[in-house]
This record gives sequence, structure tokens and C-alpha cells, in this order.
Amino acid sequence: MANEPNGPLSSSPCFAHELRQAPDGSFFIVDEQQRLDVMRWRKAEREKLISARLAVTADERAGWAEAIARHIEARHDFENRVVSFYWPFRGEPDLRPLMGIVLDRGGSCALPVVVGKAHPLVFRAWKPGEPLERGVWNIPVPAAGAPVVPDLVIAPVVGFDGDGFRLGYGGGFFDRTLAAMERKPVVLGVGYELARIPTIFPQPHDIPMNAIVTQDGIVVGA
Repeated sequence: MANEPNGPLSSSPCFAHELRQAPDGSFFIVDEQQRLDVMRWRKAEREKLISARLAVTADERAGWAEAIARHIEARHDFENRVVSFYWPFRGEPDLRPLMGIVLDRGGSCALPVVVGKAHPLVFRAWKPGEPLERGVWNIPVPAAGAPVVPDLVIAPVVGFDGDGFRLGYGGGFFDRTLAAMERKPVVLGVGYELARIPTIFPQPHDIPMNAIVTQDGIVVGA
């Protein structure tokens, strides 16, 4: 009788896959080489897209941001709704003027806060004039706002594709946050037309936006 192995059987190294859990709780097989290839591609694409938007003049970006804000304002009711904004970073559309419109129409505003690596974001109530402190990447965040659950989340994109998938900065914070929320908000990805790419090569953990808004209007989604 042949000797049996003392330890548990393992797969051959040529099957370099591992099991991961998707945001909806299901499990999927990951091809590790493919994952690494996508990560490298995304890093290069991210740097290219950020450089492209920073090459645009500040005045032109400001005009595009105003157009994006008008498109959002025209299609969404803000009364009694919590709208999560973001503090603009590295040439992102500056939608802070839209906060005043939300407040004037009976809504309230919030900003996302990074509380730790691999943790979901926390949304804190905030309005212009209230104190801020420096958060991750020195981005201002509310110093003492109460946690809130937003009805509408406005998320900046580095890139986006025709299926509504968002290329972000690589931290996975928005996907992790949306997956963890019991009450799902409407999520708008916002960016410039130059951020449009054929695909972000979405992975099972990527969550598409409900809509993508650029200076040209609602280009993906409802």
C-alpha cells in the first residue's frame, strides 16, 4: 500500500488561482496573474488620465465643472435628501458651489471620510463654513460632523467606461463602502469627457455607478 501524504493535498502551482468574495457575498475564482496585469494597467492608465486633466487650463476645467453641476441640478430633487460631495483633488471637477443649491432646496450635505485602510468610508454631515481638518492625502474632511447615510453620492472618477464602471485612485474605498451599505444610495460618477476610456477591465469587486455625468451631460446611466 502506498504511503499517504501527511498533510492536506494542495493544487498544482500551475493553477495559480485563489478564492475571493465579491461585494454581494458570492465567491469567485481569481486568476492572480490576470489580477496583477489589470493592476499594472490601471496604474499606468490612472497616471495618464490625471496628467491629461491637469494639462487642461483651470478656467476650462471650471467651465466643465459648472456644466456638470447644472446637469445634476436639473435631474435631481434635493429636498429632504442627504447629498455626499467630495473635496476636489488633482484637477477633479469642483462641485462645491452645488452645495449651496442643495441647502437652498431643503437638502443637506456630507463629505466622505477615510477611517482606515481596507475600511468603508464614513459620511459626515458638513456645510460651508463649518470646521475642517486634514485627512488622508491632506484632503479636508469634517472635523466633527455627525455620521449620516447619504441618499445621493457624487463620486469623482479618474476614468470611466461605457458600462458605468469607475476607475478611481486604487484604494477601493468607494466599492467597499457601497458593498457594505444596507440602504443603497444613488451613485453618480462625475468627470470630464477626456476621462472616457473603452473599458476599465472591471473585476468582480467593481461596482458600476448608477450614472456617469460629464460636461456633455448624462453619458452613461439614467
